[in-house]
Formats: sequence, C-alpha cells, structure tokens
Amino acid sequence: MKSRRAFIKLSALASSSLLLPLKSRSESSPTPIKPNEKNKGPVVVSTWNHGIQANAEAWKTLKSKGSSLDAVEKGVRVIESDPENMSVGLGGRPDRDGKVTLDACIMDHNNRCGAVAFLQEIENPISVARRVMDETPHVMLVGKGAQQFALEQGFEKKNLLTEKARTEWKEWLKESEYRPIINVENHDTIGMLAMDGDGNISGSCTTSGMAYKLQGRVGDSPIIGAGLFVDNEVGGCCATGVGEAIIRVAGSSIVVEMMRNGMHPQDACDEAVRRIMAKHNDLENLQCGFLALDKQGRVGASSVYAGFEYAIRTENKEELVPAEYRLEWE
Repeated sequence: MKSRRAFIKLSALASSSLLLPLKSRSESSPTPIKPNEKNKGPVVVSTWNHGIQANAEAWKTLKSKGSSLDAVEKGVRVIESDPENMSVGLGGRPDRDGKVTLDACIMDHNNRCGAVAFLQEIENPISVARRVMDETPHVMLVGKGAQQFALEQGFEKKNLLTEKARTEWKEWLKESEYRPIINVENHDTIGMLAMDGDGNISGSCTTSGMAYKLQGRVGDSPIIGAGLFVDNEVGGCCATGVGEAIIRVAGSSIVVEMMRNGMHPQDACDEAVRRIMAKHNDLENLQCGFLALDKQGRVGASSVYAGFEYAIRTENKEELVPAEYRLEWE
C-alpha cells in the first residue's frame, strides 16, 4: 500500500527470497490442512513499513535454519532499538505525563508465551517477554515488577525518551485536553509472524502504545489472544491499532479460530475487522488491523482506519471501500 494513510504496511520473505504475494479472495475458499502436508516455510511477515527492516533481520535466522521463535524476537528487536521509530521501544512517544511505557508479548509453536506491560527504561521489551516465558512459570509481568525482573536478568536501564519525542510531547501539552491522539502518525505497533523450515510458527508483538495515553494504560499488544495468538496446528495472527477495540473481541484468537474452521487468512482477517466495526461506537477514531499466516504459508491482512475507509490488500491491488459500504462489502 503506497498511500500514506494506508493503515497496514505488509512485507514478506519466503523461501524464494522474493516478496510473498497476498492471496486474492478468489483463492480464499476453505481449504482444510491435510495431515503431514509439506509446510511452505520459511516465511516471515510483519506489519507496517518498518517491517521490511525487521523481516530482513528475521530472515537471517530463518535462512540459517534457525527457529521461528528466535526469528520473531530478533526481527522486532531491530525496530525497538531504532530511535527514529517513534512508536516502538527507544524513541517511542510517551504517555501524557512524559513517560515512555512499553508492552510486548511473544508466543511459540508449543503455545508457550510471555509478556510484559507498562515496562519502563528497558529498550527491548520483547526479549524481556521471552525471558518471562523461558525463566518463570508466569505469562505476564507488569510495571515495576517487570522492570525488576528485567534488571535481574541482566537488562540495563536506559532513558528511552529521545529529544525529538520530548519536543513533540511538549508541543502536544500546549493545547492538549489530555486525550490520547489517535492517528496513524502517532501510534503504532509491530507484529511479526514467522514459520521456519520445520513448519513451526511463532509470533511477536511490541509497542510503546498510544501516544499521550493515560498513565498506566495498556493496550492489546501484550495480551495473548488479543494482540497476538499462535496455534501451530492452524496458524497465527497479530493485531495493530486501537487496542481497546481489539481486546473487546479477542481479535487475534478469533482470526485463528476462523482459520481453524477452514477460512482463508484473508477472509478471517476481513471478518474480524467487520466484527469490530459492527460493535464499535466511535468509528471516527477507530483504527485496527490484523495480519495472519496459516500452516500452508498463506497470508491475509485487513484493516480499518480513520476516514471510514476499509482497506484490504489482495494479490495485485489495494481496495478502499467508503464508510456507507463498510459492513456490506463483499
């Protein structure tokens, strides 16, 4: 999608090292996965334009026959550590009180998962989330407890508020009514899904959350079943956008369940967006999207964003559907 307003930027790397095309709806009739069917890996997909850089890093692991779990961690770490990206990790936009707070989760092919929320002063929350998964009996740690755990695991404290982010925050304060600003320029997430050469799928999701949010707010990104869900028998899904809307429908798990019932990933993502739109009472400020990958290596993505346009990506084009047709689109 070349439009600046386009909500999801997609990129993919497949075993051919070429861009993996998204499937058109004409190909999306239910296709049950056959037992022992040869997998289509390795594949990696992620959200937004900065996913290109993340995918390139993840691909290094997959190409060297590494695991999908290592790939999705290493891939998004690149974006977390990029101070020019103002929506993830270092350089992320702060909450309304000027604090950068981070959320992340990770999930592997064995349904193991780990998450952190409201984490401060740690550059790579995705790696802390993995340590929660690997080193504790828990799934999620939050706030000071998450930070203490990270420090005990050898992570270092770091000031994540860059001068650029600080300047923008101070400008926002001048006229702010202390409402989070919701638009594609001011908040974002990176979600990543990968299938390795053994056919195992893992996923990751990381964000600094909604710009200028209320202190303590946590969105969907660290919540298993909302911002990310993986079932290695079926596939995986990650979400991006207004977390509150995604949480209310358990978005990523719903997409995976629809794929389990035979839906193409594209159809499953479309339906999840439709459900959110039908239930959301503030469409003017709604932004959300889903990215899915199934065991056959098929990909789907669908989103809605401010302006009431419904964007879907097919094999060769982007389609934008006006608001009056948003619930009737076929």
